Amino acid sequence: MGKKAAKGTTLNLLEAREVLTVKAGQHSDGGGLILRVSDDGNASWVYRYTAPSGRRREMGLGKALRGTLKQAGETLRNARDAVFSADVLLRQGLDPLAERDKNREAAKQAEQARKAERDRERWTLARAARDYHERVIERTRTTKHAAQWIASLENHMPPALWYSPIEDITPRMLLQALESATNHERARRAGDLGETLRRVRQRLDAVFEDAIFHERATTNPAAGVRRKLAEVRPLDTKGKFAALDYGQAPALLARLRAMPGTAARCLEFAVLTASRTTEALIAQWSEIDLEAGVWVIPAGRMKAREAHTVYLSARAVAILKAQAGQDQALIFPSTQKGREGKPLSNMALLAVLDRLNVRDETTVHGLCRATFSTWANDTGAARPDVIEACLAHNEQNTVRAAYNRAGFAAERRGLLAAWADYLARPAIALAA
Repeated sequence: MGKKAAKGTTLNLLEAREVLTVKAGQHSDGGGLILRVSDDGNASWVYRYTAPSGRRREMGLGKALRGTLKQAGETLRNARDAVFSADVLLRQGLDPLAERDKNREAAKQAEQARKAERDRERWTLARAARDYHERVIERTRTTKHAAQWIASLENHMPPALWYSPIEDITPRMLLQALESATNHERARRAGDLGETLRRVRQRLDAVFEDAIFHERATTNPAAGVRRKLAEVRPLDTKGKFAALDYGQAPALLARLRAMPGTAARCLEFAVLTASRTTEALIAQWSEIDLEAGVWVIPAGRMKAREAHTVYLSARAVAILKAQAGQDQALIFPSTQKGREGKPLSNMALLAVLDRLNVRDETTVHGLCRATFSTWANDTGAARPDVIEACLAHNEQNTVRAAYNRAGFAAERRGLLAAWADYLARPAIALAA
């Protein structure tokens, strides 16, 4: 016999054996609890109630298990417990079905948050860097360079940062890691790390940009530390990469422009194009398109083994036009007797530095590339990947495929034009 509810409604009308044996139809347990049995014997529990809004509603309570008498008793008790909980909500003025939907959505969002957190933790800086290295660097660099690329990160990033979630890394954390870096135990030469860490930062810049593109990170701390790193770890000015301070470059270029000779023009051209020494020394007329203002260096002569396009400033074009007719193939042929038809030597450019009395202050490489790089980065003349592209590091081809190629070329052309304009400033402007 069922129990009486407070308002006279009879409750607990069903017994476990009835749940196990009843046929198709709807069977009330009282208080709005219904056992619904289909023709094929499948059964489920339903709760009918009036919501606080006055709307009649029906909430499914799940499948009714009827394999054994024990199962039937358990499913009946569970259904009654569910109805009791729903009645508590109704007395609080809440709609049980709406509350259940709300709880399910909250649980869904919580699980998505947990999954996102697991994914975030799984994408450490180390994993993101190695993924980028495998997809991009190994395909576009020589085997030796690719190995050096990833080794430079592994050797100079402390483990605590290297294995941190990439999304958690801040500019301050990254700068502290770079500032405290030391020469690796297997380094061939000990000494100043300024140039090495500059390259490490550039490579990290590419890794973070790639992580942002693939939605593994939202910020690029490597870009944020560019200027700060130059402050705490300046480039070595006495070694292999010794470079003239860019503030002195306009005055030096004014003197260089006034010097006669093919070697002086070759050095000036190399400075204007931020090219490597060898690339300028053996530049060919076949690589030049004066009308378009471009110099396309073939892959076979590039360090990265990829063709490189240099966008020529007006002054660079003027130098080329002045060199026309000296040699059928070479732009800057040797003028030494017995070396007709051969390119200038490295010594010819060093001799120009001697004549300018700056041999102790800069190397040819430093003047042509490091001085340009420092100027471009320190002044924010262009985005880091544009600067890297002009230096033929080619990271712009692999960081974000969504870049508009025509727009990117325009940025590169604009940067080298701005460099030429800077170098053409009158010496008096250096005090500014």
